[in-house]
Amino acid sequence: MVGLVLAKVLLATVLLGAVPAAQEPDPAVARAEMVRRIEAEAAATAALTGIGRLDPRILEAMGEVPRERFVPAALRDRAYGPGPLPVHPEQNLAAPFLTALMLHLAEIRPGDAVLETGTDTGYQAALLVRLGARVASVEILPELVALARRLLADQPTDRLAIAEGDGYNGWPERGPFDAIIVKEAVDHLPPPLLAQLKPGGRLVLPLGPADGPQHLTVVIRRPDDRLELRRVLPVRFSPFQRGGRT
Repeated sequence: MVGLVLAKVLLATVLLGAVPAAQEPDPAVARAEMVRRIEAEAAATAALTGIGRLDPRILEAMGEVPRERFVPAALRDRAYGPGPLPVHPEQNLAAPFLTALMLHLAEIRPGDAVLETGTDTGYQAALLVRLGARVASVEILPELVALARRLLADQPTDRLAIAEGDGYNGWPERGPFDAIIVKEAVDHLPPPLLAQLKPGGRLVLPLGPADGPQHLTVVIRRPDDRLELRRVLPVRFSPFQRGGRT
């Protein structure tokens, strides 16, 4: 977890576009290395996750979407490193392996309606669009909403919508959803999100208290409304930031 002081300094770089570091790796080479590292992490954690190989479409997307575009200029030389990166004093960009794993668990198919909570700067939204999804992304921080909209301005408007709000409540007007990806820890299954999940849909989230054990969990809503939960991997995510809750 990056310290609050460093994160406040980095907020200025991500919002104001400070001068990038002098020596940045070649993005194409760095993306290829990131993908190799993700594959190695998937193999190393297979005994825990039961997933030895990630969906190659996800790896292809991560090898094409420019992650350096979505990180603070001062950190672009670390854009393809293995860890999370701060994009705001209250939010990090998730580690690449966790991003890939969550996308894999969500089983994104072309044409799927997908809800994402926590747009941050828009990196995962760009990946979802690249995978063929119709994306509804909800972000609680207005400055990040504005930034993500700017960084994703080249995405097709019929495939991506970003709203300011509390992701806990989802986006009912855009639902129901084939998949929901929650990027904040919560100690229970949010009823509004379950209500917006289609039968057969997948909810992927870090389940557990902010100060206790969390597990990346996939929830499948069966056609008879029965919920099937599977713990995948111990994780540590920041908690949901509260807005207006219904």
